[in-house]
Amino acid sequence: MKIEAFNEDIWAILPAALARMAAMAQGQIEVNVDLAAAVRPNPRRAGAVAVLPLRGVLQYRPSLLAALFGATSLELWGQEFQRAVADDGVKAIIMDIDSPGGGVDGLEELADIIYQARDRKPIVAVADTLAASAAYWLASQASEIVASPSSEVGSIGVFAMHIDISKALEEFGIKLTLISAGKYKTEGNPYEPLTEEAEGAIQGRVDDYYGAFVGAVARGRDVTRADVTGGFGEGRVVGARDAKKLGMVDRVATLEETIVRWSSGPSAATFAARMRQREAAEKEAAAGYLPDLSALDIKEVEARKHRADDRRRRRQRLRERAC
Repeated sequence: MKIEAFNEDIWAILPAALARMAAMAQGQIEVNVDLAAAVRPNPRRAGAVAVLPLRGVLQYRPSLLAALFGATSLELWGQEFQRAVADDGVKAIIMDIDSPGGGVDGLEELADIIYQARDRKPIVAVADTLAASAAYWLASQASEIVASPSSEVGSIGVFAMHIDISKALEEFGIKLTLISAGKYKTEGNPYEPLTEEAEGAIQGRVDDYYGAFVGAVARGRDVTRADVTGGFGEGRVVGARDAKKLGMVDRVATLEETIVRWSSGPSAATFAARMRQREAAEKEAAAGYLPDLSALDIKEVEARKHRADDRRRRRQRLRERAC
């Protein structure tokens, strides 16, 4: 694999993780390809709770990356997730996440699947110990996000890199000519410097994916887009306790504590009943009626109040910061 393979792809990943991958591709870091070690942890069951590991670099389909960098295929993971959603014996799904992120291919589609599954059963994302960039994009769509005490979450942003090897070719006395048809067919190639027009086109793609990322997080966390762009780390990863304060996660606990809590927690039937009550209350509120809070679980009512208070406080902080 050559460094040029990373050219112009859009990434939702920690820059340091991509730099390590690039260094491996260049042979600057020794790579021991051990296919047995590259196999991802298998999904497991803890009673009626399905635990689905989401580990390493995230990519859409299986490839050599899985062997070299321990990548997880979103396509295969998504199939496992949908089987767990359809399984009546599974009352809750826990996403066991330890990932720096990855490519953007397939992310929006899988994020939508996770978000829609919240209506059928609890989806709990656990950062153990990293849910960054693309991994946080997916985690934010869960019913609840938990971060283990030493975890980091966030890195909300996307980027692309352009590799210019024209000087290296010149030093080796190599002159390369690209013969093409189509005005922009060879735009952004690694054999010549990036033009201003090409850079603008790549920036446009980056902006589009960033907008989708921000929108998904705002939807999943029930906050505004401004809350995400101005108060969710602004591209940085955030420690577990600070993330809790910012509203990026719901609680700080270990993976095993979370499994135990959901194994002995509310049944799927109770969860479904609460979802129906919530939808009815939201419809009444949209129609101008005061929702019947007595029909809701008291803990849910309190949780709503806390979320509303948190949103008001965050907006106030943002206004004060703007002044």
